[in-house]
Amino acid sequence: MPSPATAAAAVAGAPLHRRPCAPRSLVPASYSPVSPTLAESARHTAPAPLLVHRPRPSLAVARAASPDAATGARSPLSGGQMLVFVPPHPLIKHWVSVLRNEQTPCAVFRSAMAELGRLLIYEASRDWLPTITGEIQTPVAVSSVEFIDPREPVMVVPILRAGLALAENASSILPATKTYHLGLRRDEETLQPSIYLNNLPDKIPEGTRVLVVDPMLATGGTIVAAVDLLIDRGVTSKQIKIVSAVAAPPALQKLSNKFPGLHVYAGMIDSEVDEKGYIVPGLGDAGDRSFAT
Repeated sequence: MPSPATAAAAVAGAPLHRRPCAPRSLVPASYSPVSPTLAESARHTAPAPLLVHRPRPSLAVARAASPDAATGARSPLSGGQMLVFVPPHPLIKHWVSVLRNEQTPCAVFRSAMAELGRLLIYEASRDWLPTITGEIQTPVAVSSVEFIDPREPVMVVPILRAGLALAENASSILPATKTYHLGLRRDEETLQPSIYLNNLPDKIPEGTRVLVVDPMLATGGTIVAAVDLLIDRGVTSKQIKIVSAVAAPPALQKLSNKFPGLHVYAGMIDSEVDEKGYIVPGLGDAGDRSFAT
C-alpha cells in the first residue's frame, strides 16, 4: 500500500478542496430516488431500457436500509433488476482520485488499484459468503463462533490484464478462493472483444459464487463476453458479482438488458464513453497504466 506521502504526491498538481467528513451523495439531483433512506452503500438500479443522456447517466436510484442493500437478495424494491452499488466510503473516493490523476506513477497507480479492489471486494462480499458455526475454547471460556466455509471457495475471475491489479488483494480479503484467469482483448477499431486466454473450467459447480474483476466497464463488450462464458458453464447471473473501478452507462445498459439479477460494485460511475471506447473522464487505459506497457 502506498504511504500517505506517496499517495499525496500522486494527487499533487490538481486543485484540492477540503470536504466535510460526512459522505456526500454521489447521485446527481436529476436521478429519480425510489427511497430517501440512506444505506451503507449507494445503490443504483439499472432498469431496461436505461436511457443515457449527456452529461449524466440516467440511472434510477434506490436507497434503502434493507437487507437487500447489503446482500443483493431479491426484494420488492429490487425485483429481478440488475443492481449497481457505489459505496460512499471516503477511501474509495480517495483511491479513485489517485487513479484519475495522469501524474500518478505506474507503481503507485497499481497499488492504488489494488487498494480500491480490496475495498470493493469487501463491500461485494458482505453477507454473501457461506459460513459454518460451532464452538471453540478461548483462553477464558467456550465461545460460539462463525467461520467462512472453506469447502465453498469464491471463484475469482480477473479480466486480463488490468483485472490482475484490481484483484490483487482478493485472497487477503476472502479466506477461501479459486482464481481463474480470463484474457479478452478489445479491437481498437471495432471495439469488439476477442479471447486470447481462457482458464475457466468446462463446468462450474452448482451454486458457486463468482466474482468477476474488470477495472473499466466502458462499452460493455468485454464484460458481457466474460459473463456469457460463465453462464455457458453453468452459472446464473444471480451468482455473479462484478467489481469495477469505473463504470459507464453503455456497459451498464448492456449488462442490465442481458443479465437480470446481476450485481455490479463500482468505485465511480462516469457519464460517457468517447468514440475510441474510453470512459470520460475515466482514468485512461488501466492496463497500460498498471504495467507501464
